[in-house]
Amino acid sequence: MLHFTALKKPAFRLLLLLGIHTAYPQQTGALLLYTGTVPNSKPTPATYKETVDARSGIRNVSQPTLLPFFPEEGKANGTAIVICPGGGYAMLAFGHEGVDVAKKFAENGITAFVLKYRLPSNEIMKDRSIGPLQDAQRALQMVRENAAKWNINPAKVGIMGFSAGGHLASTATTHFDTPVIELKKGESVRPDFSMLIYPVISMGQYTHRGSKGFLIGKDAPTEKVKMYSNEFQVTSRTPPVFLVHAQDDDVVPAQNSMQFYDALISNKVKGALYMYQAGGHGFGMNNRTTTDAWFEHGLDWLKLNKFL
Repeated sequence: MLHFTALKKPAFRLLLLLGIHTAYPQQTGALLLYTGTVPNSKPTPATYKETVDARSGIRNVSQPTLLPFFPEEGKANGTAIVICPGGGYAMLAFGHEGVDVAKKFAENGITAFVLKYRLPSNEIMKDRSIGPLQDAQRALQMVRENAAKWNINPAKVGIMGFSAGGHLASTATTHFDTPVIELKKGESVRPDFSMLIYPVISMGQYTHRGSKGFLIGKDAPTEKVKMYSNEFQVTSRTPPVFLVHAQDDDVVPAQNSMQFYDALISNKVKGALYMYQAGGHGFGMNNRTTTDAWFEHGLDWLKLNKFL
């Protein structure tokens, strides 16, 4: 059962800053991921308040939500995608790595959902390492639960992530056989496809130290480092993956995407890697890489794999 909520002041301010209308064909406001108590949560301290800024994004999320972008009437093609903005597991770059991308998907007939996920925190979570994954898995579950209502094919539900959001999306892409939320009999949280844009993949040599520190701790034990180094978690059951990275990325080394792509090849999983010579990190929808448009390649890749 869906649970809707009027947007709280911080979220509403963000929508205004980003120029988003808050009315959609099927509902108004954001969709709460959970009814009742959020799983794996502690009572939220009064000092832990959600903040929103057009430049620095969203911080201190304690109530995760999905923000939907529906295609125009008659334009939906049945494909849906959950988008995980980046931000080093410290904040959410909700605009250029969330809303801007969702709008573009909707223009192309794909129903998009921007995930406002909880950021790892010992203040509000019993186990900070699984909190974001719980929200990503719940988002996939919710989209499939409402597939008929939203004109979505439940076999064409994917996930996308940028930077640390790419780590979250890659974790959802590889850890679906060990769900961290409650599932009904026959339910699956395996995405049907995955799109990872300059993603954090590894918690090892090439990790983004901030992301690692917030999620599992800078001195995490070897076993946990390997568990969340998703290049080691690829299997033959991993869904098809589209990757984008810039060679000169000095925040998240390009080896993150390269090692993950190599794991896809080793396990005979369909995948595509677009490695640009330049572009740095955090370019979102901008063509800072070249005059080439990675998003258009992504659409072509979805068509190639019969998701469009």
